[in-house]
Amino acid sequence: MFDLQQLEHARSVVGAAMPPTPAHRWPLLSERLGADVVVKHENHTPTGAFKVRGGLVYVDRLKRERPRTAGLISATRGNHGQSLAYAATRHGLPVTIVVPRGNSPEKNRAMRAFGAELVEHGDDFQAAREEAGRRGEGSGLEMVPAFHRDLVLGVATYALELLRATPDLEVLYVPIGQGSGICGCILARDLLGLSTEIVGVQSTQAPSYALSFAAGTVVTTESSDTLADGLATRIPDPDALAIIRNGASRIVQVTDAAIATAIRTYWTDTHNLAEGAGAAPLAAAAQDKAKIRGKRVGLVLSGGNIDFDLFSRWVVPPPPAAVVGGKELA
Repeated sequence: MFDLQQLEHARSVVGAAMPPTPAHRWPLLSERLGADVVVKHENHTPTGAFKVRGGLVYVDRLKRERPRTAGLISATRGNHGQSLAYAATRHGLPVTIVVPRGNSPEKNRAMRAFGAELVEHGDDFQAAREEAGRRGEGSGLEMVPAFHRDLVLGVATYALELLRATPDLEVLYVPIGQGSGICGCILARDLLGLSTEIVGVQSTQAPSYALSFAAGTVVTTESSDTLADGLATRIPDPDALAIIRNGASRIVQVTDAAIATAIRTYWTDTHNLAEGAGAAPLAAAAQDKAKIRGKRVGLVLSGGNIDFDLFSRWVVPPPPAAVVGGKELA
């Protein structure tokens, strides 16, 4: 999709808007997992999530190559929309975001605050995406998909930062929503000539990529009922799936209970707030504890945008025990 020079240029575009995010070793996490753990803190971006990088690169190229574009339209559950609104507003470009009904009120407010016009439609992300496509036709607005070369190029800059700082990572756990994050990690690793194993993470309630990875072709699901809205994908992108099948070793599925435990663990061990998708890699590493013992492990904390109400209902009460193989996770 791109070469190292293009990735370096993308990093300069992102760097004009934000500094590199930290990658910290947390001794309590390392002790808990029995591994040398490094966390890439994409919860420390201007929008609180990794997707802002993709928005910045997408809009930068748009303004250079298609400067007369009237505006952007897209669909999201939150982080993608905040990314586009943040980047478009920097360039004075209007943006319309379609969200499903019942979407996170806090993420809706954030998107409006970053400059987006918000439209509510449908009961899930897929319905919102289809509505955005309909509204984009004939309106002069450019429809921005959830997966696109420039979005992947942008988010790959966090992998470039992480893998240059810690090139000896043996395994890296990455959450999968629509696939831009894990594809960016795979492509950056390959461009740097590293051997880091990349493991995708999905919810057991939204396993479309995991099912597709196993089947070797796109498999859709009828629902995506996970509380981790950044993982709630029913229909995988074929291009993303091809990159994941070629470059990831496997996809781990984790329960919402395990994700809630991981959110609590991030707070107690690092005092960082993680949204569901951001905590999923930690949940997967805990599930894989026997596999990663003694290894140098990377975790992508992809975002921290969790509603207070959801945090209170899902995370603050002790969640049901996350059980794997008949044993409660430590």
